Amino acid sequence: MVKIEESTTLAAAVDAFPQLAREFERRGLDYCCGGRRTLGDACALIGLDPATTIAELAGVGATAEPAAWTTMTADALVDHLETTHHRYLWDEMPRVTALVDKIVSVHGARHPELGEIASCFANVCADLGPHMLKEERMLFPMIRELASTSDGAPSFHCGSVRNPISVMLSEHDAVGELLAELRRLTAGYTPPADGCATYTACFAAMEELEADTHLHIHKENNVLFPMVIQMETELAVPVPR
Repeated sequence: MVKIEESTTLAAAVDAFPQLAREFERRGLDYCCGGRRTLGDACALIGLDPATTIAELAGVGATAEPAAWTTMTADALVDHLETTHHRYLWDEMPRVTALVDKIVSVHGARHPELGEIASCFANVCADLGPHMLKEERMLFPMIRELASTSDGAPSFHCGSVRNPISVMLSEHDAVGELLAELRRLTAGYTPPADGCATYTACFAAMEELEADTHLHIHKENNVLFPMVIQMETELAVPVPR
């Protein structure tokens, strides 16, 4: 039974109490790339009082059911990631890009910071698109093959599944930094007083995309990848006859 206390990792807290993901987002607690940090360490890192924060979070997480993704098999989780998070990003990235282009054209003269915001968001999309293609075309098929094998580890062209996973982890860190920069440039996705409805909708969409990507990365970094590495390790051990 996971308890919300200083020694609990952020990843374990979100898996046990999924609604805490939004609470972590609000407080700037990085539960995806930084999911292995304890609540105490993560609060100290950004200047939050651990005792106060944990008391607030405990009230929110008191009645949650564990997250569904924590009980999925590797192949089921891969399917979930594609149909939930990948599909969302493929749909949302062009839609939000169009919103960004519109507010730059209308408000760019009065708000020159929109140029940096547009550039940063374009970099987020430029990172996420190829990243998802590599997962869909290379890593996820490898994981499905592992999940369907019971007699020895499959032979992959890239060697161990750890190799593409290490690349994915590095790319997750990079997009995490870009999203943090986007949040900084938009003052926490706060539109200016003279921003129109499209301006507000654009910032809200970017904030939603950030939150969904954080959860997406958490499921891969802290649930799927450790599971898959363990599967490959166990399949590589000869079964006694």
